[in-house]
Amino acid sequence: MPTLNLPPACVLSDWSLRGFIPGTGYPQAATAQGAAPRTAPDAAPYTLNSWLPVSVPGDVHTALIAADLLPDPYYDRNEDLAAWVQEREWWYRATLKAPAAPRQNGEQDTLRFLGLDTMAAIYLDGRELARTSNMFREYDTPLPALAPGSVHTLAIRFSPPLAGVNEAELPKWGEKTFPRAAVRKAQFGYGWDWGPVLPTFGIWRPVIARRERGLRLDHPGFATLSLSDARAMTAVRLEGERLGGAPFEVQVSLRDPEGREVAAATRRVAASAAALDETIYLEVLNPQLWWTPELGGQPLYALSVSASDEHGVLDAVERRVGIRTLELDQSPDPLEWGTRFFRFVLNGAPIFARGADWIPADSFVGTLTRERYAPLLEAARDANMNMLRVWGGGIYEHDAFYDLCDELGLLVWQDFMFACAPYPETPELALEVRREAETQVRRLRAHPSLALWCGNNENQWIDDLQHATPTPALGVLYYDQILPQTVAALDGATPYWPGSPYGGNDHNSMDEGDRHNWDVWHGNRPFRRHFGEPMGNDGTPEGVNPRNYTLDMGRFISEFGLHAAPALETLERVIPPGERFFHSASFDHHNKDNPKNKGDNLMTLITGLPGALQEYLDFSQIAQAEGLKIAIEHYRRRKPHCSGALVWQLNDCWPVMSWSVIDYYGFKKAGYYALKRANAPVMASFKETEAGLELWLTNDTLNAVNDTLTLRLGEFDGPVIREETLNVTAPANGSSCVATLGAGEWPGAANRYLSLRGNHAPANRAFFAAIKDLDRQAAQPSMSINQPDPLTLQVTLHAETYAYFTHLLSRDEGARFSDNYLDLQPGESREVTVRLSKPAGPESLTLRAL
Repeated sequence: MPTLNLPPACVLSDWSLRGFIPGTGYPQAATAQGAAPRTAPDAAPYTLNSWLPVSVPGDVHTALIAADLLPDPYYDRNEDLAAWVQEREWWYRATLKAPAAPRQNGEQDTLRFLGLDTMAAIYLDGRELARTSNMFREYDTPLPALAPGSVHTLAIRFSPPLAGVNEAELPKWGEKTFPRAAVRKAQFGYGWDWGPVLPTFGIWRPVIARRERGLRLDHPGFATLSLSDARAMTAVRLEGERLGGAPFEVQVSLRDPEGREVAAATRRVAASAAALDETIYLEVLNPQLWWTPELGGQPLYALSVSASDEHGVLDAVERRVGIRTLELDQSPDPLEWGTRFFRFVLNGAPIFARGADWIPADSFVGTLTRERYAPLLEAARDANMNMLRVWGGGIYEHDAFYDLCDELGLLVWQDFMFACAPYPETPELALEVRREAETQVRRLRAHPSLALWCGNNENQWIDDLQHATPTPALGVLYYDQILPQTVAALDGATPYWPGSPYGGNDHNSMDEGDRHNWDVWHGNRPFRRHFGEPMGNDGTPEGVNPRNYTLDMGRFISEFGLHAAPALETLERVIPPGERFFHSASFDHHNKDNPKNKGDNLMTLITGLPGALQEYLDFSQIAQAEGLKIAIEHYRRRKPHCSGALVWQLNDCWPVMSWSVIDYYGFKKAGYYALKRANAPVMASFKETEAGLELWLTNDTLNAVNDTLTLRLGEFDGPVIREETLNVTAPANGSSCVATLGAGEWPGAANRYLSLRGNHAPANRAFFAAIKDLDRQAAQPSMSINQPDPLTLQVTLHAETYAYFTHLLSRDEGARFSDNYLDLQPGESREVTVRLSKPAGPESLTLRAL
């Protein structure tokens, strides 16, 4: 790739931060750098009235926490002690040094702000340069002519985001208004049923200083137009802002994963062109295709774009791309009359989307890095997921998130950032939404992981629930016009979907589109299938019975889930010792969704109510794992009529009791391992019928699978009642019943289990009563450990009687278990490999079972 040979840019250094009562910071904060930061060991501590050295990018809260000016909001009920932060205006200052070389004709010094959160004014030596009002946009701010080598003060004021919102002018749902909806800012920061009220301030993405000449290239687009084994036709969308009038030349190069150039093109752009906007077509022979993990590899090509004139290189960009096609099939389902498919077709192959919904991995989103993302995304891949949905109440994630999804083969369903509110359709907000969409579509369009643009989260559906007859949802200007127009104009290859859920006459249909199944968690019986039908919440444990998932005939389930507690290690980090009991004040503060109702009902039904804290952790995680197992097995058995199951949710933004399967610190709940087994590309499962059980084999690979399954009906204390071996075949990319197990031949009872073991499908089992009603004694499995190196423990587990919920515990949040929270049948041994993030011995593991 060509190297830019422009003169050096401005240099920014010595960032500092200070808060003021709103309206009192200017002009002193904007014009004077003030005293140098104290560095002496005996220096007095920083106060709220002094300038605090900070790192950029970042945010106000984490800077205050690091300086001991704010107690950790995640600990105990300290969230309440952070409320004052959002009542101040916050100023960032830096020293800006101009380049020693003077600007030449046509050159321009620019500051590019990749993320300002949110209501900001930018000053240079007290002179206002620009104002911003959108956390999700990138801003290019030209600087005035600066004397070579001169030193200046750059200052940015962040005002309270909701200070200018007039609630009387906002649309309502019932009697409620949503002030957050008037500001283009991460909505979850104002509190959610899993998140705290911690709206952020600050420079949450980098500030880039550039000296530019002639052209500023934008993010290139890349799409695969057609595909065969021999060749692929691809399109490269080139866009750029002209900064001068001279002609220039654009060079495009595509290199394969081994670094060989496989296609190239050159275009001459005339001086008369108002902007660069051109599509170049490249033919690639013998293409290496990008797939999700169960179907193939993730080869990434290097796309280079550079622009030059007679004086040298003007600008250059490089990014990794993948060759693949992806479509959204919504054709009629011929076997379920009156319904339509909702399935993604990758490289011509319909896939079942196995995955989860993603929320920001921290309330303080400026702290997120590749190192923070990688363990979570690798865990998703390791749990046999192939899709993540970036939820519309968070953020358009940092570049590292999408880069990792490209590398790991994880498709991304990308919501635009609108969630659970009626959004005002003012001209000012509409303009911001359009510019935001242009920024994000250009930024993300070339990622091979990008599978769908979605207009919002739940807005049409909730709007339906507010009205007795169908009415257009508040915000449809965005979902039906601005967003799809922008996607079509700037992307053109990625499907657009107006909302989630969306489809049918109530926008949460079982007949078409995608569906959110919150009927189970909220205890709604019967399900609301069509607009106008009531939903009945019976308020009893039976209302949240996970077996009600099997009544769901939806086409693509993009949200469903059940609560579970995080690891004990996580609770010990954030709940004071005296509060570590079920339903203490601090405990319930870390549960934002009605802690004394639905979660208790779920446990009452499955495990019984817990007593001590450890029992709560066990019971809630059992309830989640058993429920998710039922749901995913049902949805996958329905393939192809159902083509996706994305569980709410993969991760947390703070330490909390929630629907996540991985807690804030990275500890994996039992539900994570239930998902891993239920999401296996080849899955064997039991389906309950009136006559007994059916054995189903589901195959998400593109090849038929022959397997030998051993079925065992046994008693928990050891005796085997019946055992049978079946040779079964799973057709490619299909799901079918391979055996019927009549109750007369396979008689169930509370003291019995039915298990299966195979070569391709993970082990599975069925019980004949709720966990709390099983007639069994607690097992005491044993383990032996071999340690081939300081970071690897090879564990052999063994049980003489049936060991349920057998699991290994480590205080190392980075530890990776090949399997965990598993069942051992009498006399069985299983191997588990543990990869540690830091050296530790066998004594670091604890074995538990129930």
